Amino acid sequence: EREAADKLQKLILGELHHRIKNTLATVSAIASQSFRAAPSIEAGQKAMEGRLDALGRAHDLLMQVSWASASLIHIFSTATATYDSQEAKRFHVNGPDIRITSGAVIALAMTFNELCTNTTKFGALSVPTGCVEVAWTIHETSQRLQLVWTERKGPAVETPTRRSFGTRMMRSLGQQLNGQVELTYETSGFEYRLDVPLGSIAALT
Repeated sequence: EREAADKLQKLILGELHHRIKNTLATVSAIASQSFRAAPSIEAGQKAMEGRLDALGRAHDLLMQVSWASASLIHIFSTATATYDSQEAKRFHVNGPDIRITSGAVIALAMTFNELCTNTTKFGALSVPTGCVEVAWTIHETSQRLQLVWTERKGPAVETPTRRSFGTRMMRSLGQQLNGQVELTYETSGFEYRLDVPLGSIAALT
């Protein structure tokens, strides 16, 4: 029994070491890129704090489920809660709920936070009339999940002249899930699309 307990302890410590290294690497990248792309130290600090808060909320969510898996709807509602309004719901969500692996939880939570930050600053939620429609579908034949974030009734959209860290991060997070990310800057509203293999995100039931 003691030998089995020692093996289990080593396994847990090894996993903890791995997760800490990954988290520190993520924090380092966030800090470096947030300040590099910011027009001022204050702006960089604010951007970094927002991203670290999102990372913290994702870890809190995983702690609640013991790093096993989490509900996609719960991930989305946790990421958007601080940006929504109880009086007038500004997010309209449609999609089947599925369990998401722990690794995918971090990627999706960070992506949703980045989208929320951008829409609040520049997009649909920067004006009182704006709203965001989020829908996802699961294609049984191809075994892929397709998620679409569409902004409505906001200010006219202009294609950015340069790729920000947030844009690069969202693309990178999608690639981590073996998925494809498409950003569309239509005048009527910004659109984010994620097309990802179900096997890369769905937890085994």
